[in-house]
Amino acid sequence: MKKTMTRSVCVALIGAATLAATVYGQEKKDSPAPPKIMHFGDLKWTPIIKGCDLATVAGDPSVEGAPFVVRLRCADGAKIPAHWHPTDENVTVLKGTFLAGMGEAFDETKMMTLNVGNFVTMPKEMRHFAMSKGDTIVQVHGAGPFKVNWVNPSEVQPPDAPAPAAAKPKS
Repeated sequence: MKKTMTRSVCVALIGAATLAATVYGQEKKDSPAPPKIMHFGDLKWTPIIKGCDLATVAGDPSVEGAPFVVRLRCADGAKIPAHWHPTDENVTVLKGTFLAGMGEAFDETKMMTLNVGNFVTMPKEMRHFAMSKGDTIVQVHGAGPFKVNWVNPSEVQPPDAPAPAAAKPKS
């Protein structure tokens, strides 16, 4: 009887040890992914409008409901015409000065100045416009899809467009 009891206890202990190893092994597989570091020099910048480039930092801005982080780099004086997004836009100024205004048309008198470290949230569908002072970089984060809907598409200068010609003096 003692041998049977000893065998039963041994089998139970081996079963418990096997179960514990299986559970522990599964927990290791479900552990969070390691952190992903994005170095500034590794960003892939794409021209989007005259004077402004866009780079994805994390996530996929085109996926509905998925978190994303992008950066917008603008040259001094670059103007972003009035537009809106289908989702909230969260903007942090990383470099330079970013001016933003609300409304259907670009109007410098309605702009707020955002300096390095400042943050602004643009609620979805709010019409807004922007401009950079100095070389400027802003970081935008939110949930996709990140789409730009231009209020007046004819105001958008493509990235390779020549600078507007100065008005010729009348002779």
